[in-house]
Amino acid sequence: MDAGSFSSSAFKTRSRFPLQEQFIQRKSSRENLDRFIPNRSAMDFDYAHYMLTEGAKGKENPVVSPSREAYRKQLAESLNLNRTRILAFKNKPPAPVDLIPREITSMAHQQDKTAKPRRIIPQTSERTLDAPDLVDDYYLNLLDWGSANVLAIALGNTVYLWDASNGSTSELVTVDDESGPITSVSWAPDGRHIAIGLNSSEVQLWDTTSDKQLRTLRGGHRQRVGSLAWNNHILTTGGMDGKIINNDVRIRSHIVETYRGHEHEVCGLKWSPSGQQLASGGNDNLLYIWDRSTSSSSSPTQWLHRLEDHTSAVKALAWCPFQGNLLASGGGSGDRCIKFWNTHTGACLNSVDTGSQVCSLLWNKNERELLSSHGFSQNQLTLWKYPSMVKMGELTGHTSRVLYMAQSPDGCTVASAAADETLRFWNAFGTPEVVTKAAPKARVEPFSHLSRIR
Repeated sequence: MDAGSFSSSAFKTRSRFPLQEQFIQRKSSRENLDRFIPNRSAMDFDYAHYMLTEGAKGKENPVVSPSREAYRKQLAESLNLNRTRILAFKNKPPAPVDLIPREITSMAHQQDKTAKPRRIIPQTSERTLDAPDLVDDYYLNLLDWGSANVLAIALGNTVYLWDASNGSTSELVTVDDESGPITSVSWAPDGRHIAIGLNSSEVQLWDTTSDKQLRTLRGGHRQRVGSLAWNNHILTTGGMDGKIINNDVRIRSHIVETYRGHEHEVCGLKWSPSGQQLASGGNDNLLYIWDRSTSSSSSPTQWLHRLEDHTSAVKALAWCPFQGNLLASGGGSGDRCIKFWNTHTGACLNSVDTGSQVCSLLWNKNERELLSSHGFSQNQLTLWKYPSMVKMGELTGHTSRVLYMAQSPDGCTVASAAADETLRFWNAFGTPEVVTKAAPKARVEPFSHLSRIR
């Protein structure tokens, strides 16, 4: 089991205003500089002292014997004292010898143009916001980024909305202590409606454009709802009671299917891009794959696959955007592994030991890359190249385990929330390449050069 507990009394007072940007004072890198002299280290102070003292004596006493003058000139040439300036400019270095024929270099240059440039991965976050009272609980899901480019985060008993287009922050709802704290948030596909799971086992549905609560889903769970997943109009909820429930939010009797398999809390839920398969991870170290076509409202649905390879809680789940039957899963502190599954056959394709607790996983929508967030000891985000699983970079900055991640609608920016009560934004996946398609050629009709018969 992975540590994760909270106290509701801690949310009554707020030490900082939520979602305010942090400004870190940077140390100046300029050292040994003067207001008028840019760099003292490049100056010859000994020669300057000579010119100001000994060098001026010759001008004060112009009567010098010819032999002494000849000796002075010869000595000056040998000691390189014929400089008229303390700061003298030098000639440019000679041009390098072209050892490689120009034909070869031009061919290599053309190949470089066609080759894909290497992407630079920023190692630091682009922006950092305060997130006071963020619950440090591995089994919850308190961060989500909607299709309307609005980020939702639950801080204690309150859900805040941060508009990424203009940086504005608004408070959506604050629940009372009997219902709170908030244990999960999830945007509907339209980017307008949002589901909020509560510690009291209820789920609220809100319209964020009008700031109105639409309904409350009750009666499905007996304990807190820590995971949520949308599949069109179906809202799937996972609870501490081990149950997974499909709720049709359009009808009054919202419970349409129930999945039973987990013996402990369900902490991870993800629908496949096709909406046909559901992956669920639990605190019982189990990963289940459920198929929508075999679900039934009259009896508990039987799972498609029951996967027991993880040795700790399974929270981090991510379906591959370019291969529909590929699922990545991450284990807790006792497992530390990222595993890849063929959900059609249930076979484990690969397993990678990351060395630390895997809290969250995100696929790059534009490249074959996977981003993972971790706990002790580095509390980092790691970018992997798939399928080789070679580390492309590690993003550091958080000082406690990175519990939650969310991806912007364009797939470029990643937001991470950690137990250090900060929300950081990373340009982890870069800007996607814009492929310009050539304009289609006009279709030439046969015999268009001949005059038509009317």
